[in-house]
Amino acid sequence: MHLFSDIRAAVIAALDQMVSEGALPEGLDYANVAVEPPRDPLHGDMATNAAMVLAKPAKSKPRDIAETLAGKLAADDRIVSADVAGPGFINLRLDPKVWADVTHAVLKEGADYGRSDLGKGVKVNVEYVSANPTGPMHVGHTRGAVFGDALASLLDFAGYDVTREYYINDGGAQVDVLARSAYERYREACGLEPEIREGLYPGDYLIPVGEAIKAKYGESLLDKPEEDWLEDIREFATEQMMEMIRGDLACLGVKMDVFSSEKSLYGTGQIEAALKRLEDLGLIYEGVLDPPKGKLPEDWEEREQTLFRSTDYGDDVDRPVKKSDGSWTYFAPDIAYHWTKIDRGYDLLIDVFGADHGGYVKRMKAAVAALSDRRVTLDIKLIQLVKLFKNGEPFKMSKRAGTFVTLRDVVEQAGADVTRFHMLTRKNDAPLDFDFDKVLEQSKDNPVFYVQYAHARVCSVLRKAAEAGWDMSDARLAEVDLSGDWHPSELELVKKIAEWPRLLEIAARANEPHRVAFYLYDLASDLHSLWNRGNDEPALRFLQDGNEAASAAKIALARASAVVISAGLGILGVTPAEEMR
Repeated sequence: MHLFSDIRAAVIAALDQMVSEGALPEGLDYANVAVEPPRDPLHGDMATNAAMVLAKPAKSKPRDIAETLAGKLAADDRIVSADVAGPGFINLRLDPKVWADVTHAVLKEGADYGRSDLGKGVKVNVEYVSANPTGPMHVGHTRGAVFGDALASLLDFAGYDVTREYYINDGGAQVDVLARSAYERYREACGLEPEIREGLYPGDYLIPVGEAIKAKYGESLLDKPEEDWLEDIREFATEQMMEMIRGDLACLGVKMDVFSSEKSLYGTGQIEAALKRLEDLGLIYEGVLDPPKGKLPEDWEEREQTLFRSTDYGDDVDRPVKKSDGSWTYFAPDIAYHWTKIDRGYDLLIDVFGADHGGYVKRMKAAVAALSDRRVTLDIKLIQLVKLFKNGEPFKMSKRAGTFVTLRDVVEQAGADVTRFHMLTRKNDAPLDFDFDKVLEQSKDNPVFYVQYAHARVCSVLRKAAEAGWDMSDARLAEVDLSGDWHPSELELVKKIAEWPRLLEIAARANEPHRVAFYLYDLASDLHSLWNRGNDEPALRFLQDGNEAASAAKIALARASAVVISAGLGILGVTPAEEMR
């Protein structure tokens, strides 16, 4: 059941009737007709802007359209009143039986309540994390991993065909640095003093890698020149790092469907094929770029390069794909990688990048638009920085990592559930503070505790009902009589529950999983408010002493709240709490 969608369908049907009666012209576009909660709850249960958005194309006054439309909507037995307000908005009040229907629908549909076919099987590739395979994941990767994983779950819930993908950046110079760093730890494992010179990775995490190299090669590599061991050690160390990264992701509850390798693009003709595609479209040429604006970098020189005409697709300047020495730029394999995604049949691509990749957005979107003849859309989500605090002070870097706080540091301190939820308490493009003390405190100011506590409270009610010998199964509650009067606090809660399907569609369309976390906090707040009001008004308590029937009517609403909270937490990758310890 999707109440807002159902009422919008009634609005569209009424508009169609007005068209057939000649009150509106044919061919009107209803795409922007919305039914949503009113800004002021005192105005009603829902509001529609239909008259406002159709007035201009219909060449009519919005209030004239609204008056006729309101009369037709009032004839719907679910709608008690339809009142025209302001310049032409229509405020709707619904019959109380509608809220009973919502409660019953949640209990019947369970975790599938709110699931939709919005995506209609559209193939989506969500690429996230994609950390260099040179060490353990750090706190910045943590936020991107949580965001990408929650977004993939959200899109799946909304009916999209989703693939979670990790792009291994194993084709650049950084993996050579990794190999040299691992070799020094190999020398250490052989009893020699490692030379961790500037530019190498100093973290202790490479000590086991060095020991593993010794276990495989013995001391046979000690006296060999770099060219004899570099390639083998690079491949071996990269795989060791990827095993570590997979473990890091697993401790956060993240599992990828596909791991793609940048290295696999080289020497296989894939980069050349992607560039040939652009060349055939007349988008590759030899040219000289204008000097950058402002003070010129010392190393800038005017030179002819192979360029992609990305300005044809909204970029600020054309972009080099090949250096003057004939080697590829970083952009070239990225073009080829996205070409493989298009070739695999995806309709929508989503890349989750760190904030430092902001300058990469336009060129990458231009490449995808060109390669797919604008058929495939690329949405790039930038993840802003996370600042860590403990005891009011910035959290210190990890000795194990050498230069940064690792994902495991965070999860070991706060737990996976707390980490995941808190990483979604801000929009992805806003900075986020992660205070270990605050994310673990048990108060209303801690969103994850507040939401978990709401779910646990409902579970405690169900346990007490079971102790009394009462059947409070979802099947029984889905049939309970809810025809009695609704208290304003109960109405507020059930109205929030009714918003869940709508919220999911909004979040999925915008690729914004943080909206789910915000909604869950609001829903939990309404549940806690009703619970606390019951302390002063016994008639509102979920458990009515000695009265199973009255208790069932109250518990049905509480259980419906818990069903939605559980489903929402599932999308975020958080386990619902059944009791608070």
